[in-house]
Amino acid sequence: MALRQVRQRGDDILGKKAKPVKEITPAILALLDDMKETMDAKEGVGIAAPQVGMLKRMAIVAFEEEFYELINPEIVAAEGSQVSNEACLSVAGLCGDVDRPMKVTVKATDRNGDEYTVTAEDFMATVLCHELDHLDGVLFTDIATNVKPLDDEEREARKERRKRFAKSRTKETE
Repeated sequence: MALRQVRQRGDDILGKKAKPVKEITPAILALLDDMKETMDAKEGVGIAAPQVGMLKRMAIVAFEEEFYELINPEIVAAEGSQVSNEACLSVAGLCGDVDRPMKVTVKATDRNGDEYTVTAEDFMATVLCHELDHLDGVLFTDIATNVKPLDDEEREARKERRKRFAKSRTKETE
């Protein structure tokens, strides 16, 4: 595994549409592992392949007890609406409000080549939508309102969410 550089807003790759993964190769598996290591090191709850410089339709999402490796993901159902205050590893120091579905169902392939679906609500639905937007070259700042610098209170709230995730992930591996 290797820690990868997280591309920042202004990098051309973040505005491009990612290409489907045609075959799960050792390089694809290594990329998934690198993405997880990078996301964990940066204390994120999700990361998409374009954020680490690869135009592949791949993302990972991890929050509390949930962890998904998503290859060629697509939203197959969405319902409801919620406004979420989002931030991003590729848009350092900013947050903004984005209108997202309250509930989504995503179809994807896992690292073993098995197709599966995940249905998520609330914050997890937001995270999935946010990461899948990256695969289409969309940053949250492209669609957000009220974009502003993260304040100390919001940084602390996000830090606490990540701690809960780290704690639950540690329990899973024991």
